Amino acid sequence: MGIDVGASATKCIIIDSEKNILGFDVKNSGANFKAAAEKSFSHSKKKIKATRSSDRYLICATGYGRRNVDFAHLTKTEISCHARGSFFFFPRAHTLIDIGGQDSKVIRIDEKGSRIGFKMNRKCAAGTGAFLEEIANRLGIKLYRLNELAESSRRDIQIGSYCTVFTATEILTKIREGVEVRDIVKGIFGSVIKRALEMDPLEGNVVMSGGVVAHNPYLVKMMEKKLGREVFIPPLPQLTGAFGAALYALDAFEQKEV
Repeated sequence: MGIDVGASATKCIIIDSEKNILGFDVKNSGANFKAAAEKSFSHSKKKIKATRSSDRYLICATGYGRRNVDFAHLTKTEISCHARGSFFFFPRAHTLIDIGGQDSKVIRIDEKGSRIGFKMNRKCAAGTGAFLEEIANRLGIKLYRLNELAESSRRDIQIGSYCTVFTATEILTKIREGVEVRDIVKGIFGSVIKRALEMDPLEGNVVMSGGVVAHNPYLVKMMEKKLGREVFIPPLPQLTGAFGAALYALDAFEQKEV
């Protein structure tokens, strides 16, 4: 099992010895990371057939709150797990962009699956899920509607990507100018893309993962248009890190390290 405890969401995934996904779950991390991990673990198990209820689990924890998962057998960094999970689905050299609730990561992976560089955006919420949530609140719309609004826009407007506070002020100006909400939302998606491009040059194959990608597929289409080539997405983009952690747990089990 892999458990990825992020600042915003906790993800859990269970695989078998053949690396097939048996069950998974996503929970809000809240103020108690350990409790969130326990609930996600419990709900993941319930999704597996009752005949497997007696199985034993070897658990690897990753993410911001991995140290709070005291029932895990081992821990790995989120960079390692995201790279491992991404390479499993796309076994070739590529650059992974993971956009989470509180941070975003750009990880470069070579043709053997080794990490050859990474950058993280942790000092500011710009370009993350928290950024989109703040903008949705400012616009008075539900978070889940962002994708459909952006997709319905037929106008390209430029909105800054450097700071959430400054962006909110810029949005007020756009509203005063009579710019439609759907166009503003598309502009916000564009600022998320711009933020990723500012972090690191996106050369070669590009993969995108994370909760923001899972809930906003139009963001990927916009990135493809910007890059002029296809962008790949893992089957469960929000659980890429948890899947990578599960692969590390399977390694430990097979090598009898734990």
